[in-house]
Amino acid sequence: MSEMIRVLRGNWTESRHRGHVAVVDASGALLHYLGDPFRPTFARSAMKPVQALPLVMSGAADRFGFGPADLALSCASHNGEERHRLRAASMLARAGLREDVLECGFHPPRHRESHHEVIRKGVELTPVFSNCSGKHAGMVATAAHLGEDPTGYSAPDHPVQRRILREVSAITGCPEQEIVYGVDGCNVPAYRLPLDRLALIYARLADPASISDRKRRGAAERVTEAMVTHPEMVGGKERFCTDLMEAFRGCLVGKVGAEAVYCIGDRQQGIGIAVKIEDGAERVLYAAAVEVLRQLEIGTQTGELERLSAYTRPEVKNMRGRVVGRIEPDFELRSGEPARW
Repeated sequence: MSEMIRVLRGNWTESRHRGHVAVVDASGALLHYLGDPFRPTFARSAMKPVQALPLVMSGAADRFGFGPADLALSCASHNGEERHRLRAASMLARAGLREDVLECGFHPPRHRESHHEVIRKGVELTPVFSNCSGKHAGMVATAAHLGEDPTGYSAPDHPVQRRILREVSAITGCPEQEIVYGVDGCNVPAYRLPLDRLALIYARLADPASISDRKRRGAAERVTEAMVTHPEMVGGKERFCTDLMEAFRGCLVGKVGAEAVYCIGDRQQGIGIAVKIEDGAERVLYAAAVEVLRQLEIGTQTGELERLSAYTRPEVKNMRGRVVGRIEPDFELRSGEPARW
């Protein structure tokens, strides 16, 4: 395990965070790493683009008129802004489903202004407020299209989740019977895979030509294009996923996962990047991801990284808004593959 990020108060180190990085090409070859690139890691919401593949492959997206913005929302960990809630509700309506079919639970909007608005208006929180409501709307729409009872769709043995497991296996090369899973925050299976396999997912999203199955390849192309075309649906205001994809104008696809996981696919080079902060601290995750891009010279010559300056070395502020420190990457990627004992 390698030290990765320092948190400074004044000019003195107050905290250190350790982490891991895997960078692979679309064949799965490890190009660069930090720490343990094979660390078993719960992908959490970074798995959402794969979870959205059956929505396209089944024909449900076409039947219900789900366009790119809808597909982007199905991959989202959104802010709960009004535009996100309305689109999730619209997806359900077009599939002929009621909101109470969703099994994701709910929580207040992550976006502060949207949260305050909900409080002022006394709006009742419902499942479309969940940051995962788009993903779940896609899941139940797929079940409806295939004539399945959506009740219990979040359970591992439901056809919805069995299809997703097949896609996880197909795109990572990990046999289904060897894929470990727990329960995610939104109630569906959360898959635990080696970090380099998470990077491989994004390398293949970035380079769908590497996917041999024609239907799966087409679905991956549509999902990826939807995310980069509508990044505002993937996160929202003041969110790194949205800011990253907007800054790179479609060249990168990126998605956060809970407990400080971040995955990126470079569509120009066809490589995938997966980052995991060991202690789950999201406060340092984005600085780590930007530093990985810098060391790989992605966006350094063409100015995209400059648009992410707010994430590069974030300021630490106190309760008065005074800058009292900063978050600073402190690592160097290694090339090749580490020795395995």
